[in-house]
Amino acid sequence: MFENLVATLKANKRRIVFTEGSDARILEAATRLKKDEILDSILVGNVDEVKAAAAQGGFDIEGMEIIDPATFDKFDEMVAKMVELRKGKMTEEQCRAALSKGNYFGTMLVKMGYADALLGGATYSTADTVRPALQIIKTKPGNKIVSSCFILMRTDKDGNEEKYAMGDCAININPSEDDLVEIAVETAATAKAFGIDPKVAMLSYSTMGSGKGETVDMMRNATEKAKQAAPELAIDGELQFDAAFSPVVAKTKCKGSPVAGQANTFIFPDINAGNIGYKIAQRLGGFEAYGPILQGLNAPINDLSRGCNADEVYQMAIITAGLK
Repeated sequence: MFENLVATLKANKRRIVFTEGSDARILEAATRLKKDEILDSILVGNVDEVKAAAAQGGFDIEGMEIIDPATFDKFDEMVAKMVELRKGKMTEEQCRAALSKGNYFGTMLVKMGYADALLGGATYSTADTVRPALQIIKTKPGNKIVSSCFILMRTDKDGNEEKYAMGDCAININPSEDDLVEIAVETAATAKAFGIDPKVAMLSYSTMGSGKGETVDMMRNATEKAKQAAPELAIDGELQFDAAFSPVVAKTKCKGSPVAGQANTFIFPDINAGNIGYKIAQRLGGFEAYGPILQGLNAPINDLSRGCNADEVYQMAIITAGLK
């Protein structure tokens, strides 16, 4: 899965900013990215503290750029830019205070072109990574929300690779019908970037009217809107997971569907279902889960779990910059 992304990055070197530059997991991943000649890293933090943490962990960060918000020579320019972006919503004093923190400072580095991508969240919450992105980077034209998906992957005993996309499992708590349309279209696009030919199932506890309820109606209506918004996509719903995944069940429950029985991109009705669903696949199904991959932003920014390890930071850095 990573070969194509790595090849892209080696052919077109990009710079990624890490908002928590003194974190040992970040330093280990940045060292590997440097050694493998995949990405150039910018580490945000106090220079002495970052260097001390690297020395303590035995990490080679020689040549990496370390930027301290407190001493950045274009900090005033950065403040002025944020005041302009947040006109009427944040004062100059508030912008200055926000930009003294790594999450806002790193996001503004991307906005101003100092970096191509950002990865944060090793110590920040998801909200603290997404909020600056929404305020500074903002959503792409035509998008109203930021959403997320996970790529689930495993290799069977014969060496065959299985890959699936699942959204939204991390950001939108109770998406509306229109939100679900955007989530479906964006998740399909992310799936394509990972070599998945998306067949999108809008999931429910009902298959084609077998059950009743508000969420059933919501998924059915979202399916029709998604078909209109992206007629080139193979998308169907509402579908129970077994009907979406199993060809045998699909023949019984919804024969003739272009998606049922062969779905590989799954859209959940809310964050409860999505978060539970991908974690069941991860823990019981033996899948590796890559994400959350943020979707809908004007620049590639992603969030780490605070429980992440250096391997996950390394992988997410490649995903983040590679999907630019």
